[in-house]
Amino acid sequence: MSGEGRLLVIDCATEACSVALFDGDGTQLGGISEMLGRGHAERLVPMISELPDKGRAARIAVDVGPGSFTGIRVGLSAARALALAWDAALEGYESLSLVAAQARPGRPDGAIDVIMTGGHGEWFFQPFSAEAEPLAPVASLPPGEVLRRSRAPWVAGSQAEAVAAARSGARALPVWPDARAFVLLAPGSVRADVAPSYGRAPDARLPGGQ
Repeated sequence: MSGEGRLLVIDCATEACSVALFDGDGTQLGGISEMLGRGHAERLVPMISELPDKGRAARIAVDVGPGSFTGIRVGLSAARALALAWDAALEGYESLSLVAAQARPGRPDGAIDVIMTGGHGEWFFQPFSAEAEPLAPVASLPPGEVLRRSRAPWVAGSQAEAVAAARSGARALPVWPDARAFVLLAPGSVRADVAPSYGRAPDARLPGGQ
């Protein structure tokens, strides 16, 4: 089958790894989500192969981050290779936007802060409206600074419970990005640009600071 009208979603930017296949009207044809921690490179392609028609699709959407440098690169590499092999259109979305969208059905109203594990002991922080629209860019900050900035009544993400335990009045929704929830993304969250969004400067730099 050609995969015409279908969408493959790849998400392995965080500890979780997930894939999903949708038909043209957004109906999910198959999906898999696993909490791997590590080993995304070894598991991702087999997961895609387990989808109907081995995941073949006319469009591919991939989580561009922020999250794990390795996980982001694994997802992007797989998405680009499949897009080339299938002559498929390639799109990107950010991990925190998907978490905000996933958390929306779990709360009746109110703004939400998405707080995820970052690198070097920092957390990724981004505030969202009640409609899961971003209110500010993603920031990578020490936990204490995140607690100082976080004000929303709801907190979602891998560090949600830690924030709720330290911040009076916060209600936690522990959520990791899941490709199967792609259809919940707010309008405008998906873009043609698939440049990685690391959320912080890379640890290694080329000679000369380039």
